[in-house]
Amino acid sequence: MFTGIITAVGQIKSTQAKGDGLQLQLEVPAGYLDDVALGDSIAIQGACMTATQIKGNTFALDISRESLSKTVGLDKIGPVNLEKALRLNDRLGGHLVSGHVDGVGKVVHFAQVAADAYGSWLLRIEAPKALAAFLAYKGSIVVNGVSLTVNKTEDTTTACLVDINIIPHTLEKTTLGNLKQGDLVNLEIDLIARYVARMMSNP
Repeated sequence: MFTGIITAVGQIKSTQAKGDGLQLQLEVPAGYLDDVALGDSIAIQGACMTATQIKGNTFALDISRESLSKTVGLDKIGPVNLEKALRLNDRLGGHLVSGHVDGVGKVVHFAQVAADAYGSWLLRIEAPKALAAFLAYKGSIVVNGVSLTVNKTEDTTTACLVDINIIPHTLEKTTLGNLKQGDLVNLEIDLIARYVARMMSNP
């Protein structure tokens, strides 16, 4: 389990074919892996992965073709959001996050809010229609591993538009500041909404 609070930004340094998937080598800030052991879970851009090699400030993970087909941003060199798995005595600063990507969305608007004195940015994402029932005003959503609050939803015939306000601190401490219109992002719906929907469908 995770919280959607990014604990570091790392770099995918290399990708190499392995089986039907890839092996990734990632570099992280000094000391980040001090409490990480082989087999531990680390969320990469919101996708839960397993550390298979650790050496200094680098670690490796194996990602299957199935996982690659359901996510974005894990098959190329560049910066990624990282979060180590939640401990039972950790603060739950975001919300309960499983690290399982539910769908891929598209950024349709990303710009600073002109009238906002705090310098926040408006991020609008086109989410898959299948996720619309799980997205609600003031509900939670995970975008590339970051726990965020939904400020508005709008259903269309083919998708669900989701508006999110992002403060400068979040842009500075995550990879979200690198987003631009047209980019694809990993999305995870709220865990509680998932179970409520299941219970409602089986009264």
